[in-house]
Amino acid sequence: MQFRLRPLYDIGAYAAAFCLCLICTLITAQILGRLADMVAAQLGIDSLGLTIPGLAEISGFLLVGASFLGLAYTFVNGGHIRVTLLIGHLPSRLRVFVELWCLSLALVLASYLAFYEYRLLADSIAFNETSYGLLPIPLWIPQSAMLAGTGLFCLALLEAWASTLVIALTRPSTFQVDE
Repeated sequence: MQFRLRPLYDIGAYAAAFCLCLICTLITAQILGRLADMVAAQLGIDSLGLTIPGLAEISGFLLVGASFLGLAYTFVNGGHIRVTLLIGHLPSRLRVFVELWCLSLALVLASYLAFYEYRLLADSIAFNETSYGLLPIPLWIPQSAMLAGTGLFCLALLEAWASTLVIALTRPSTFQVDE
């Protein structure tokens, strides 16, 4: 299947990779800071206090961003788990309509999720909500990443749905699951 908006999904993948690299960098800095404190304690020097406050919370928010921003890229590259045991044995003419039904269901559920993520984001902005950890991080920041990732995923599903619909209506006998 050809995805015309693949560069947009690639941007989401790069953003997800950036989030993962940032998690790795922050955790490495925290480990090095603790090692420096241990060495300082062994040498009889006062603790340097090289810790990152709220690291667990920041890492959790970055992981949310990485998970959601990578959804569309993973979908268009066939990385999502698909159970094709049943659909793989169906004739092509029937398989294309089952695939269309599955894509429709996925699109409805992803759109439902995006709608309520938007409402949650709007509430967080309106009430100026922040996280409860050591650092009061505005919740609209991780929620924006969630909404952007879900929006990209909805767009990828819509693109796959439209392409599958064209095949279902014009040439259903040529449909392949991995197309």
